[in-house]
Formats: sequence, C-alpha cells, structure tokens
Amino acid sequence: MQQLDLFREIIVDNFAGGGGASTGIEMATGLSVDIAINHDPAAIAMHKANHPDTEHYCESVWDVDPVKAVKGRKVGLAWFSPDCKHFSKAKGGKPVEKKIRGLAWIAVKWAIAVRPRVIMLENVEEFKTWGPLNEDGYPDEMQKGKTFNSFVKALESLGYQVEFKELRACDYGTPTIRKRFFMVARCDGKEIKWPDPTHGDPNSLAVKAGKLKPWRTASEIIDWNIGTPSIFDRKKPLAENTLRRIARGIGKFVINNSNPFIAPVNAVSFMAKHYGGNYTGAGTDLREPLSTITTKDHHALVTAFLAQYYTETNPNEVRGQSLEEPVYTIPTANRFGLVTAYIAQHYKSSLGHELSQPLGAITTVNKASLVQAFLLKYYGSDVGQSVGEPLHTVTTRDRFGLVTIKGQNYQIVDIGMRMLQPHELYAAQGFPSNYIIDRDHEGNPYPKTAQVARCGNAVPPPFAEALVRANLPEYCVQHNRYKPAVSY
Repeated sequence: MQQLDLFREIIVDNFAGGGGASTGIEMATGLSVDIAINHDPAAIAMHKANHPDTEHYCESVWDVDPVKAVKGRKVGLAWFSPDCKHFSKAKGGKPVEKKIRGLAWIAVKWAIAVRPRVIMLENVEEFKTWGPLNEDGYPDEMQKGKTFNSFVKALESLGYQVEFKELRACDYGTPTIRKRFFMVARCDGKEIKWPDPTHGDPNSLAVKAGKLKPWRTASEIIDWNIGTPSIFDRKKPLAENTLRRIARGIGKFVINNSNPFIAPVNAVSFMAKHYGGNYTGAGTDLREPLSTITTKDHHALVTAFLAQYYTETNPNEVRGQSLEEPVYTIPTANRFGLVTAYIAQHYKSSLGHELSQPLGAITTVNKASLVQAFLLKYYGSDVGQSVGEPLHTVTTRDRFGLVTIKGQNYQIVDIGMRMLQPHELYAAQGFPSNYIIDRDHEGNPYPKTAQVARCGNAVPPPFAEALVRANLPEYCVQHNRYKPAVSY
C-alpha cells in the first residue's frame, strides 16, 4: 500500500473510468494516482483491479468535496476527462443533456477549492464549440464556443495560464489514429510544454531520416492465434449488409490491391489445421522473396483487413481499413471485424484453366466455388445466387477472385471473419499487455460488453504519459511496473 505522505503533492483523476489516464500517469511517474473518482461502479471495479493503492470515490464528481478528499495535501496534478458524448460529432441528431454537457466546470471547482498546480483536461475535438443550447435542446449555432471561452477565462481569472491543442494518439506510439482535444493549465509560473511526436507517417521525411519511428499499425494488435472462422460454415448466416461489407473490402484491400497485407505465418498455420495440405507462409514484408513453390504442395498466404460496422450512407462505400495503418478511433461498442482471405496456389485445380473456358462444376463442398459465387455477386450490385446453379457470367478476372502477388497468381479458397476481441482493442488503445480487463478487483468476471465500453471511453495511456513527462518531469521515472503494449 502507498503510505500517506502529507508533504508529497498528490495526483487526482476525475472521471477515472477504467483507468486509461491513470495508467498513463503511472507509466510516467511509477506511482498510482492518489484519488480516482467515477460514478459508475463497473468502471471503478476495473480501476480498482489495476490500481489497488488508489483511494476510490464511486460517486458523482459534484458530490466529492475537494478539500475533504485531499486531506490537507497539495495537488500537483488534477486530470479531467468529462463525458464527451454531448460534444462528439458521433452523437447524431438527438438533443443534448445540459447537465452532462456542463461537467467540465468541475475543473473550475477544484481550481477554486484546492488550486492544483497543473490541470489537464481531455475531450473530443468539438469541445471547443461548447456553447448555450436553444429552446429545443440543441447547440445554438449562433453561439458556438461562447461557453468554452467563458470556461477558459474562468481558469485564467484564478491565476492559471491556459493552452490547448489537438493531438493524435498514433503520433505517440499508440496503434490508433484517435484524435483528441487537450487543455493544460498551470498556476506555478512554469511554461506549458507539448510533447514532441515520437512516431509519424511511414512515408514522411522525418521517418525516412530516422528522426521519428513509423506509426504502429493495426497488424500489431491482431491476435493471429485466434483464427477467423469461415463465413460459409456458420450456423446462422451472416446478414446481407455484413456480406456486402466483406465483399467490398475483399475487392478493395485484396483483389484490387497491388500490395495486399500478408498475415504472419501463424495465421497460415491456422489455415493448414482446417484445410489440410502443406502450407508455406510469408511474413508481412512483401519485399522478401516468397518461399520456394513446388508442384507437390500448396503455397498459401492469408491476406487480411479490418471491416467497420457502421451504417453506410453510400451503398458502395467501403467501411474498412488496411492493417498497415493505425486502427481508426475505437468507440464504446465493438465496430471492428477482422476479415481474412485465404489464398492458395493449386496446380491441379481450376486455377490453371483458360478464362474463356466454362468453369468446372460447382458443388456444395467446394469452398473455392462458394467464394467465387459470393465474390462475383456481392462485390457487384446483385444480391447473390445459389451455389447449386451455374455460376453467373464472369466478366473480368478480378471478379473471379484471383489475386496476383509479386507476379504469382493466387485463388481465394475461403474467407474468414470475426470481431476483434477486447484484449486486441485495449492493445490498440495503447494499454499495457498486463492490464486486467476480464475481472474486477474481487475476481468476479467482467463481461465483454463492459470491457469494450471501458475501452472506447478510455484515454489512450500513451497520451497521458507523454503530457505528464513533458509538463511534470520532476514526477517521472525511467521505468515502471507496466509491460509495453502487446504485439502479436
């Protein structure tokens, strides 16, 4: 247990949630935050499991008396991540709740009551538009930013220097592009500092010159040992919209991609277990030569991408991404599905026949034919066909499900899909590999829906670590108890 030190400045995490900011602060300082506040028992349960030395308040931030909570100690850092859903563009067209939209004022309450030396606040980019609501409960377009300006002036009137900036998580070693608004306010006369990026676009001059590391990518957080079940063998068939998403993604990221992502060898091993044969896998670097191709075995690869489960406004829109870029912003509900295309060279199969010849007989056990029928129709504008009837007209080679990699032709023999698992989503947010997400502080199981919700609401820990290291170097240590975020 941490001992109460009346002479040490303490750290307070308001709106602590599952512990993203607290974890980042601990990654920088080597110490658990002293006080964590959140009204949600489920969030506090996860926080307690990972930060047992912290004093927890499971109640509204407005009900906690700052003076009583700090017990005479000085506050070095107060972190605030007020609810952002009533600012976010993802909110949609529903009226906002005034009470939730005004939660950021709690920072001013703490500034008046106990005067933290440094205040840090995190929110969505739209936080700067904070303003009054009209009679219908919607933000007044004519008064955008008015309340935000009043909030900044309130802190300045209390003697705080205030600066704010938008930062991207991928620039600080987190494999997600998540972009967030940050405000730093301090009253000790010291300069506010913004952390220098450590990572950048792989194509940028800074990365090529070795000044920055390349962005971490989605491929790093995929647990390839899980595998992806075939979309054709499910007891409950996938929804039509899901099939369309998969088909459009296959078209964009596999068939029509001159340099498709190739999964690591253990993904190919998973394929070998399920489909038999001798499979040789290539690594993720296509600059390396493919391994020797013989006439006696199958040379197999696994290509993959992430499909996104959002409602499309454009029926032909491809909601997905390559695994060679950071994961898009993670919400509170799981919206990411890993799609894999198993591709192989079969020297004694229909892959070798002329495209002008009729396609071989389609049977209900031929996975290659199933995939071809699926791709042909769902990649286009039709709604599909029975695999018991002749394959509809093949108009181009691409729609026949052929993939060319480094001059070698491959045929798609199966397609797999699964949703990303909570531990993969947490890795994408930059949480350490030993962060506890599946049970609470008493050892009770923590349901997956709650795990994902905590993850989507969380501050990526590397954000908090970078800001604390830049502005409170006197607090910071070189090493801490957390292991780096996992790469599978």
